[in-house]
Amino acid sequence: MLLPIELAILDAGLTIQPREGSFFGFALARTLAERDGSALVSHGTLYRALNRMDAAGLLESEWEAPELAEADGRPRRRLYRVTGAGEAAFRAAARTEQQRGTVTGEALA
Repeated sequence: MLLPIELAILDAGLTIQPREGSFFGFALARTLAERDGSALVSHGTLYRALNRMDAAGLLESEWEAPELAEADGRPRRRLYRVTGAGEAAFRAAARTEQQRGTVTGEALA
């Protein structure tokens, strides 16, 4: 069973991933905030969910090349991708939620 934040992360990740190839925490938080018109998700909550989902195999992650971060004068980003297992879990959860009438899921379309 996916938590609402996990469902939202998978939905946003599946929407971002085809365009960007991967996503990182701050961009994901910004996307989630834009979708529902609220303030940014607490970074502590977001990163705990990302770590939990990575450990569960719903996401895979890697650090970006240090040269990219250095060229931009910022810390390295942890880059995430939704795995096949993550996509399957999202689709199953979203179908269940749609049957209940509680989610619209952009990536489900």
